[in-house]
Amino acid sequence: MDGMVAIGAGLAVLTGLGAGIGMGIATSKAAEAVGRQPEASGKINSLLMLGLALTESTAIYGFVTALIIIFQS
Repeated sequence: MDGMVAIGAGLAVLTGLGAGIGMGIATSKAAEAVGRQPEASGKINSLLMLGLALTESTAIYGFVTALIIIFQS
């Protein structure tokens, strides 16, 4: 049963991989948008920060889930 716990925790931590890829894509698109319309950089930056915070919370939820899986078994 310990092997299944390790597999489950590993899969839960993989949410960090998806979050990292998503954050990289969002940041690159925001940089492109600011390059095209520098006058809208304030609005773009605020939307980017909101999106990055939500994406990071997904990674944190995956990490916490992995910790719960490990310590509850």
